[in-house]
Amino acid sequence: MTHSYAPEHTPPQRRWTQFIRYFSSLGWDVDVITPVAHEPHGRRTLDRRLAGRAFRRDIGSSGEQILRVPYLRHPVTRWGRLADHCFSAAASVVAGTISRRPDVVVVTVPSLPLLAAGYLVSRLRRAPLVVDMRDAWPDIARDARIVRGAGRGLTERVVSGCQARADLVVTVTYGFAEILRNCGLHNVETVTNGIDTTVRPLLPPPPADREHLNVLYLGNHGESQRLELMIHAAALARDYVHLTMVGHGVERRHLIALAQRLEVPVTFHEPVQGPEVSEFYLDADTCVVSLREDWKSFDATIPSKTYEVLAVGRHITAVVRGEARRVIEESGAGDVVDPDPEAIAALWKELHADRTRLATGTSGRDWLQSHADLDGLSQTYAHLLRALTPHGGAA
Repeated sequence: MTHSYAPEHTPPQRRWTQFIRYFSSLGWDVDVITPVAHEPHGRRTLDRRLAGRAFRRDIGSSGEQILRVPYLRHPVTRWGRLADHCFSAAASVVAGTISRRPDVVVVTVPSLPLLAAGYLVSRLRRAPLVVDMRDAWPDIARDARIVRGAGRGLTERVVSGCQARADLVVTVTYGFAEILRNCGLHNVETVTNGIDTTVRPLLPPPPADREHLNVLYLGNHGESQRLELMIHAAALARDYVHLTMVGHGVERRHLIALAQRLEVPVTFHEPVQGPEVSEFYLDADTCVVSLREDWKSFDATIPSKTYEVLAVGRHITAVVRGEARRVIEESGAGDVVDPDPEAIAALWKELHADRTRLATGTSGRDWLQSHADLDGLSQTYAHLLRALTPHGGAA
């Protein structure tokens, strides 16, 4: 059960497309319950044949059965997204009751309404529940003040209650797994994010000489990233930096307005897919990976885009801390800088003056092969699911 799946291009889609491909190779039967494919802002821009129809079964690329549920068109706001997730989660409960009887129910979070839906389906179908925690919830909800007052306590109790009642909680970072264990959970394992390097070829190094330093941010333009720091840094470095920002999110309009007000050399692009992603990476000198520093939950968070940038061999400008900082430093594929526009601009000035620092070689891919090998991660996940199904049957 997931709030996003192919043909959409999102972190949960990439994670679960990879795992399901492996599970299917074992002969397992996999059912996917997910909304009709649509853009994150609630508009349907895909061909109906690709996006699917509500409550129609389709066959995925690995033979999985995909049962789509309806979604709610919504504005690009926090509350609009929440309303959409609640609507689709309710429909997912219905879909879960009419699907084949599962041996295991897996629900992937951060869609909190879907977490509750997964719990209900697991109880209704009397199947073990696996909660795949891709972010540090409910800690992020607390930091972001998504819900306030009495609702905040209720949200935290629901999330923590589902985690405690799950047969297994899977985290993507070791730091968050440790946080959950310190809270008294014992049913916690870690299966990190990974990437199929065969579909992300290593790019040639950037040109040795270029008039400007091309800085790329490709990903979500949300509150979590605090991307206004990049706009202000680009304003300070306007003489030698050009910033390109690709993606969508609730902060995008604010960022565009800020760049216009400061007259910063920033080019904004809508989200891209497939070959267009590689074209942006090919033209980049350094890629931004950013998480705001004032949310403690991000100590145990690694942006999924980190793995993609490591795979293509681009230098990373990292404004992160905790476990994400450790990944950048261990891989040797970039520089970690303080969340301050002057510090970021100073780093970009150094990179512009010494472009040999941009040539990271294979260091990122080497780190991925040692720590985020997709086949090994898939085998680990399969082993965890088998442990919940004594007969070793379908998941």
